[in-house]
Amino acid sequence: MAANPAKPVALGVIVLLVALVTGYILLDRYAPSSNRGVVSATVVQIAPRIGGEVTEVHVADDAVVAEGDPLFTIDPRPFELAVRQAEASLASAAQGQDASAASLVAAQSEVTRARAGLDKARGDASRTERLEQRGVVAVADGDAARAAVANAEAQVAGAEANVEAARASLGPDGQDNPAIANAQAQLERAQFDLASTRVAAPHAGVVTNVTLAVGQFVNAGSPAMTFIDAGAAWITVDLRENQLGNIVPGDPASLLFDALPGRLFDARVQSIAWGIAPTRNVQDGLVASQPASRWFEPARRIPVRLELAGGMDTWPRGVPVGGKVGATVFADGGGHPVSWVAGAVQRVRSWLSIVH
Repeated sequence: MAANPAKPVALGVIVLLVALVTGYILLDRYAPSSNRGVVSATVVQIAPRIGGEVTEVHVADDAVVAEGDPLFTIDPRPFELAVRQAEASLASAAQGQDASAASLVAAQSEVTRARAGLDKARGDASRTERLEQRGVVAVADGDAARAAVANAEAQVAGAEANVEAARASLGPDGQDNPAIANAQAQLERAQFDLASTRVAAPHAGVVTNVTLAVGQFVNAGSPAMTFIDAGAAWITVDLRENQLGNIVPGDPASLLFDALPGRLFDARVQSIAWGIAPTRNVQDGLVASQPASRWFEPARRIPVRLELAGGMDTWPRGVPVGGKVGATVFADGGGHPVSWVAGAVQRVRSWLSIVH
C-alpha cells in the first residue's frame, strides 16, 4: 500500500507550529520586547516666584541652555524701590543707637545671597543624589554636591554671624529691638524678591513652548515656559503582565530609537511600576461593575522604566522627548541562548528601521 504523501507534510507543519509557539513563549518570557516604548524626561513648568511685567526674554523656542543661564527678566524697578524703602526703614529703626545701620544693611544683603545659594545647592544635591542612587551619575558627583551644600551652609552661618556682629555694634538696645528685627526681615524679603526678577535655568536642558513677549505681565506661580531637564531622561516601555515574571531591576536591555535607525543602544531596567490605574467608574458613591463586552479581555500592560547603560553622558543627540523606541529586555541578566536569538532579531529590526 502506497504511503500517503500528505502525512509527512502535515507532521512537518505540526512540528513547525509547535517550534514556533515554543520559541514565542521562550522569547516572551526571557526576552520580552515591545516597539511601543517612548522617550520620557523630567518636564518642568518654569514659573516666576513674583509677578510683574516682562522686560527681557533671553531665550528662543527650543533653545539649549546651561545651568544658570537667564531665561527671562521681570521689571526690577518696583522691587528696587521696595529694597530702598526697607533699607530706609531699617536705618530709621536704628536711629538713636550708637552706630550707623549701614553695616547691618550690608550684612543682611550677604545673608540673603548666602541663603539663596544654599537653597540652590540643596536642590542640586537632592537631584544629584537621586541620580546617584540610580547609578546615572558617579559617586564623586554626589560627594561634590554634598560638599557644595556644606560650603553653602558655612557661608550662611558666616553671614548670619556678621549680622549679629552688626547688630551688636548698635549697642545693647539694638540687639533686642523688635523694630530693628522687623525692618531687617522686611529688607531680607525685599532683597529676595529683587533677586527673583531674573529667572534662570535650573539645570542644563532645553526650553520649549516659549510664548513670552516683552511687555507681557506674568503672575507669580503661573507657568511661563516649559523646561526639559537634559540630565533626567529615560525610556518607558509597556509590557504585558505575563512578560514580567523573570525581569528584575538591573537586567540588560537593547534600545532602537526611531529617530536613529540602524543603531542599537545598551540599556538596563531601572524599575518596574507597582501599579496602574484600572479606570473603574463610580456611580452614586459605589464602584460600578464593568460590563463584559469582549470574549477575551485585553492584557494589562505595566510600565517598565529603562535607562541607558552609560547614563546621560551617552544619551544620543537628536532623540526628542516623546519619540518612539523599540526595546528588548534580556531577563536573568542575558547570556543565554534565548537572549542571543532575541539580540539577533533586534539587530535585524535595526536594519529594517532604516526603511520603515
